Amino acid sequence: MARSDFERLKSGSDVRGTAIERTAGEGIDLTDEAVGAIVRAFCVWFSQKYGKKELTIAVGHDSRLSADRLTDCTAKALAASGATALCIGLCSTPAMYMILLEEDIGADASIMITASHLPYYMNGLKFFTREGGLEGKDISAILALAAEGRSLTGKGAVRQTEYMSRYCDGLVRLVRGKTGNERPLSGKKIAVDAGNGAGGFYAQKVLGPLGADISACQFLEPDGHFPNHIPNPENEEAMRSLSGRVRETKADFGIIFDTDVDRAACVDKEGKEINRNRLIALVAAILLEETPGATVVTDSVTSAGLTKFIAARGGTHCRYKRGYKNVIDKAKELNAAGVYAPLAIETSGHAALKENYFLDDGAYLMTRILVTLAKLAAEGKEISDLIADLPEPADSAEVRLGFTEAGKADFKAKGNAAIEDIKQRVPALAGMALAPDNYEGVRIDFDTEHGNGWALIRMSLHEPIVPVNFESDSAGGGLAIAKELLALLAPYAADIDLTNLKNYIENHKGDRQ
Repeated sequence: MARSDFERLKSGSDVRGTAIERTAGEGIDLTDEAVGAIVRAFCVWFSQKYGKKELTIAVGHDSRLSADRLTDCTAKALAASGATALCIGLCSTPAMYMILLEEDIGADASIMITASHLPYYMNGLKFFTREGGLEGKDISAILALAAEGRSLTGKGAVRQTEYMSRYCDGLVRLVRGKTGNERPLSGKKIAVDAGNGAGGFYAQKVLGPLGADISACQFLEPDGHFPNHIPNPENEEAMRSLSGRVRETKADFGIIFDTDVDRAACVDKEGKEINRNRLIALVAAILLEETPGATVVTDSVTSAGLTKFIAARGGTHCRYKRGYKNVIDKAKELNAAGVYAPLAIETSGHAALKENYFLDDGAYLMTRILVTLAKLAAEGKEISDLIADLPEPADSAEVRLGFTEAGKADFKAKGNAAIEDIKQRVPALAGMALAPDNYEGVRIDFDTEHGNGWALIRMSLHEPIVPVNFESDSAGGGLAIAKELLALLAPYAADIDLTNLKNYIENHKGDRQ
């Protein structure tokens, strides 16, 4: 394989590619050859970085159809490199970091076979050391070694190892310790929707021992076809399915995980979504009650209402760049500088707590929330009471703009140039102002006469897309902001395709302004 073939498999801080042919003859790029070369290169990289050659590496996977094939390739490549492969089987991505903290298991590193919420035909590799998940630059270095055909030699071994029960026991102990009750969820019906991903364990191995009624759970069985809905808390169909299940079964709470359980969201007993800004507000409220004055780090597209909500509880809202690694790194930076930041969280559902190694773990997040649910229930209160005063926008939208054929050739440079130009133009325009403390793209505040809200124009982290997020505190204000944005972006129409923004305006012409 050429170096460029390996480089195309890089996706941020992961390796991802097509693992299953959708149509005959289409081909795949996450082949046995590619996986073997990358895993062998990882062993070389790890050995060079940490000065250790006799390696023990844990391997786990989610429910994807290609998981068995890629696990076999990975284990064989590890053994050929002289390493011991500990095959965990079906598990969550966060568990593959936590296993590295178990001294008696003695794993030096781990590999999770997953492509998160991507379609069934995709798969990938995610790498962990005891320092956490690898950075994008580490993945680039490993892929370069793979292209060179670098490998260690030796006679390793492959062992089957059960770990998820131990991981779940830790979550159960957390709840019991914080509530002082062996079965604090007795009398509570909780619906878990695993979307046929890897998260089905949570119902029987965590909720069951805590006394919860799990009869309302759905789609717990692993099925890589994902026949019911996409396992993704950001997917509207998935959230509707869970909300409907909670209402149908009269459950007290609902939980949904993505495929590999590093993200999650929930719904209250009325079936109302606690997702995105609401989820951030809920976790912030819990932590700020425990640690007054703390700083909450989020991504860039959170609402102005969330900032007010956090401030009202004595906290500070640090809005930072999109990307879960970015918000985690910012929280770590703040803590190192003496600013207590216990939470780094994206609107996508990636949430990492300082108390949990800043690991984005959907199961841990939901467990933390369940502690509060149990405590509130004892007081006759509901979890939704904690966010009842969260200011909600009247209008909100995300419109994703692609590039024209002319713009695609150098889309990053053209997109970034447009954003920088807009930054220079906005201060002179009526009704607009640059938002302070913005770390990504250009965030614009609109006064009452021009939409009464804000917008963020940014470049996508991985795609040739310019996402445009906007919110308004006035009914119909989204339409007003969209019109302002269309005029603002019009000079760049030769490169940026404004069709989706025009369609939004056309579809909302009847909105009150």
